Amino acid sequence: MREGDALHVRLQLARGDFALDLDLALPASGISVLFGSSGSGKTSVLRCVAGLERATDGRVQVGQSVWQDERKGIFLPPWQRDLGYVFQEASLFEHLNVEQNLAFGLRRSGKSGGAQALQQAIALLGIGHLLRRETGHLSGGERQRVAIARALATQPALLLLDEPLAALDLARRQEILPWLEKMRDELRMPMLYVTHSADELVRLADHVVVLEQGRVKATGSPQDVLSEIENPAIVGDEAGVLLRGTVARRDMQWQLAQVVFDGGAVWVRDTGLALGREVRLRVLARDVSLASQEPQHSSIQNQIQGHIEAIVDDVHPSQALVRVRCGSAALVARVTRRALDSLGLTHGSAVWAQVKSVAVME
Repeated sequence: MREGDALHVRLQLARGDFALDLDLALPASGISVLFGSSGSGKTSVLRCVAGLERATDGRVQVGQSVWQDERKGIFLPPWQRDLGYVFQEASLFEHLNVEQNLAFGLRRSGKSGGAQALQQAIALLGIGHLLRRETGHLSGGERQRVAIARALATQPALLLLDEPLAALDLARRQEILPWLEKMRDELRMPMLYVTHSADELVRLADHVVVLEQGRVKATGSPQDVLSEIENPAIVGDEAGVLLRGTVARRDMQWQLAQVVFDGGAVWVRDTGLALGREVRLRVLARDVSLASQEPQHSSIQNQIQGHIEAIVDDVHPSQALVRVRCGSAALVARVTRRALDSLGLTHGSAVWAQVKSVAVME
């Protein structure tokens, strides 16, 4: 990441129940997810970046463009900031059809090449067949895809997405997530994506910023942030890790595919993923057990050798979270304190991690 291409955000802003105070340098492309519980300051960050709110001490720079620098008296209003903003609700013009809504976004941009950018957005989000449809006849997922395409048609230097799936039911969320993954993989622009959904974080994030009471609790790659158990980003049943691997083999007889990563391999359901494809795997702590010796005659087929790197208290005193280092990757297991004691497992112990379930996040 070149210094001049990064997204820099420094904000201080007093709120009713907390103070926003952060200083971030984010990647120049891909999706940076702002993650945290409701009221942690995620949307406030987006509104300050967009110029909808003014931080008392703030600096916002996208590439070489400075949108705000309070110390130098610089503050560009929202319409002068080269950004696209997608809200929880699609906010389409109901008296215009899809094509007319998109044309409105194109006129707003005023940039050369806008028509080509719009056609690329239509193709990227798969909405060509919707162009003549009235907006009232769109599903929630279709409305959001149109809203995103309208934002992309302006060719923004930065795309802001404020919980774009929050208003959708589960089926519509699953419908639109693949389009967001495609957008992440094919567009070369920075995106700030607000969510409190662990599922969206794992599927979409290239970089993660965890917020708590207006401050940065953790930041880094999703693999590093989610494997941090001393100061966990996610607690409870959704605690777990993200692994990145490559589809290496397929077992046609048993309808399984093997995904290898630095430190091990796991078998997953074969959903037709091509050999050599890179995939994301989500492994929940509740689905990992530990053994002090290599397990024999077990129904759990995914067994990975490693060593204990950290042990911390879980939310209930009877349990602990254990991080197991396997090469450059890490797994997290939720086990009872009694089991750790009976097996004699401590920091540094060699173990076998048994992975009962793996979700392919593609």
